[in-house]
Amino acid sequence: MKKVALFAFRGDSMCFIHVLLYAIELQEQKIDVKVVLEGESTKLVPELYNESSPLYNLAQKVISFNLLEGVCKACSMKMGTLDEAKKRGLTILSEMSGHAGMARFIKEGFEIITF
Repeated sequence: MKKVALFAFRGDSMCFIHVLLYAIELQEQKIDVKVVLEGESTKLVPELYNESSPLYNLAQKVISFNLLEGVCKACSMKMGTLDEAKKRGLTILSEMSGHAGMARFIKEGFEIITF
């Protein structure tokens, strides 16, 4: 089975909507997909749960499909969203000097795509 890890770095909601759309599309096509929030994208964590956000419906679908692998600890701390991520039960990733690493995904056969 094909495996893809989508690493979102940009804090732009227009870009992140596409990450969510791609995750759903890949999952529907039976491709193992995981989404990782890194860099500025960690500032979007509250929007994933805000019903008035344009990200909400897609984000909730991605979360319900268990496609959201986690959130970078160091970056979410810098963006002020670490507590929100923890409160929402999101996995906090810190295996690479406090950041979400890619090595584990590569070892597991995932292709890495960055946004």
